[in-house]
Amino acid sequence: MNLWFTEQQTKDMRISVRVKQILHREETPFQSLAVLDTDQFGRMLVLDNIIQTNIADEFVYHEMITHVALNTHADPKKVLVIGGGDGGAVREIIKHQSVEKAVHCEIDGAVIEASRRFLPEISCALDDHRVEIIVDDGIKHVKENKNTYDVIMVDSTDPIGPAVGLFSADFYRDIFASLKEDGIFVAQTESPFFNRDLIPGLYQDISGIFPVTRLYLAVIPTYPGGLWTFTMGSKKYDPLKVDISRIPPMDTRYYSPAVHQTCLVLPPFVRELLERQG
Repeated sequence: MNLWFTEQQTKDMRISVRVKQILHREETPFQSLAVLDTDQFGRMLVLDNIIQTNIADEFVYHEMITHVALNTHADPKKVLVIGGGDGGAVREIIKHQSVEKAVHCEIDGAVIEASRRFLPEISCALDDHRVEIIVDDGIKHVKENKNTYDVIMVDSTDPIGPAVGLFSADFYRDIFASLKEDGIFVAQTESPFFNRDLIPGLYQDISGIFPVTRLYLAVIPTYPGGLWTFTMGSKKYDPLKVDISRIPPMDTRYYSPAVHQTCLVLPPFVRELLERQG
């Protein structure tokens, strides 16, 4: 059998991976969902024909969306993940001893169930006693929970379909209100190569709401261009001012104290993006 999965990453570029087996496929109320077993990346979660995560490189994304913010905050106790139905962000959050509760708010419960069944290495922390799972709209959740969280992570899909509202200034203002007085928010904000029209506007929106705004980078092979951005909005703490000697040893494969510093060092072409008007 010579079966391939192809993702149309842009109108001019595709990525293809050889598929050993289609493990699961369904139409949820929100999107098309599939789990594929691939030769190159192992088991892979695909939503609306877009690669979300896979066994081979998932650790990069999940470590970087979580630990930069959690090690910037002085004492994160209550953390919210919006999206991220695979559970990888939750797995990383509970590595922090200070965290007393991780609330996981995912709009599509089918993603959680498929991840539990087919991606146990990623979803393994969802049954931890500190984790609360809420199947609901994250936009609604932050509106209804003011002054509640120390850290909020928006682990969203691309800005299409059910995730469109997660890339808006109104949503960022609601996040600001949902955070405590020294709270931090972080979101994945797409590719600096292929989303050059999106990133300046997002950065401008976030920096207009949060006193401290920083964009940082990670390398994720299956995402368009390989180089990926995350944007942090903070009410008080600056990730550039973290004393990395105080970051405790962690069970990580990509994130480290040194990476905490270097991921915030932006190449000139990325800095130029942030100087553009959105």
